[in-house]
Amino acid sequence: MNIKTFTFITIMLSVFTDYSNAQETYKEQYRPQVHFSPKAGWMNDPNGMIYYNNQYHLYFQHYPYSSVWGPMHWGHATSKDLVHWQEQPIALYPDSLGAIFSGSIVADSNNTSGFGKDGKIPFVAIFTLANWTTEKAGANDYQTQGIAYSLDEGMTWTKYENNPVLKNPGIKDFRDPKVSWYEPAKKWIMPLATYDRVTFYSSPDLKNWTKESDFGAEVGKHGAAWECPDLFSMDYNGQQVWVLLVSINPGGPNGGSATQYFVGQFDGKNFISDQKDIRWLDYGTDNYAGVTWANTGNRKILIGWMNNWQYARVVPTKKWRSAMTVPRDLGLKKEGDKYLVTSLPVKELNSINDKQTVLENIPATNYDLTKKVGKLAGPAKINFTSDKIETFSITLSNDQGEKMVVGYNKAANYYYVDRSASGITGFEKDFVLFHFAPRLTQAINLNLSLIIDVASIELFADDGLTVMTDIFFPTTPYNKITIQSTEGTIIKKLEYVTLKSIWP
Repeated sequence: MNIKTFTFITIMLSVFTDYSNAQETYKEQYRPQVHFSPKAGWMNDPNGMIYYNNQYHLYFQHYPYSSVWGPMHWGHATSKDLVHWQEQPIALYPDSLGAIFSGSIVADSNNTSGFGKDGKIPFVAIFTLANWTTEKAGANDYQTQGIAYSLDEGMTWTKYENNPVLKNPGIKDFRDPKVSWYEPAKKWIMPLATYDRVTFYSSPDLKNWTKESDFGAEVGKHGAAWECPDLFSMDYNGQQVWVLLVSINPGGPNGGSATQYFVGQFDGKNFISDQKDIRWLDYGTDNYAGVTWANTGNRKILIGWMNNWQYARVVPTKKWRSAMTVPRDLGLKKEGDKYLVTSLPVKELNSINDKQTVLENIPATNYDLTKKVGKLAGPAKINFTSDKIETFSITLSNDQGEKMVVGYNKAANYYYVDRSASGITGFEKDFVLFHFAPRLTQAINLNLSLIIDVASIELFADDGLTVMTDIFFPTTPYNKITIQSTEGTIIKKLEYVTLKSIWP
């Protein structure tokens, strides 16, 4: 056998082994089939998301050596379509300055940082360094901001030799930079989580930072540290509107972790909002720390960590813990005098549509959908519309009597998720609590979309005005779907679509 033949056989065996291992990995109990999850280890916040050269990069908080939280690394995955993901080698490792907490990545197309060489545009990652040595010694300033650069579009990284680039003024919570370019002033803007508010910094070169302003002392939900801010603008009928996302834990509308948002204006120095109420991006308990991809133009695409700090460390998975939500397109809708942020699954998810069944004019008093479309046997999507707003529920269940219920209560005017009898729930006392979310529109028509995976459900109501994300752990997979409603309710159109797995 010559060396070329031997090398070819070795490569093919390696490819076959990787493929076989992947097949087994993504068949584990509770392993999501249409959501990204790491092959092994712990995962939480999405980080450093950037779109470049027709490729989406998703970095994430990762501890690859255990399924419980540990010294944070940046994991990395890439996708051409926001649906199918290829996990890459670890991007950033802890060092003497600390673990690598959350942050962001920019494409420095004007080479303001000076990191670019030979015409190559540098990616620059901006992240929090969390020094566990000084933390254990009782210091408050153990979180600082560091940077790293890549000249191969995010595949390998070099840390800046003069880190940290932003030192801590003595605040215990000083983290999660989300950097973007502010064209009117030709400078970089960094919103940073500083305990229970957001502090804005600016820089001409990503190395030297100046404090601009603070926001949030007297507005929004308080009682815990704010995390993972994200500032961006969107167009509403030709008007530029700025949105600031801020995650908080605990303090969510249904307990534990959640993300609130503020709508206003930004002038390069100050974010100004006259918003008095608290607005939530997702009312479920399992969408946290979500931020948007950089470099996507006017399109704003968000992904979140599909878990909750109340129970993330004890959910009943083994080799890995946590998944991401499906990517979501963000939009704006005006209800009265309020700008509300909408979320809908990205259209790219239609690429995994499989068998489709369309039903019309369904009397939904007690409707067994399974008899019409067959048993639930994997991920699926349900879309339906109704011209009459009445109380209804959709129940996923199995032969053991375990069930997950989502629905709408007309008298109370809220959507809800009930996972009290969903299966394994004893790992955390509040996991079984009833979750609800207000209906935020006066429209007389109702539309609802559900994305059902092996261990999660995502509800998008009224064109994405109300969103709920919740995970669950049945002892055996749900295989039945029924719809119950008040007498006389008619579902005008129901579309049921089975979904193909995104994994090999």
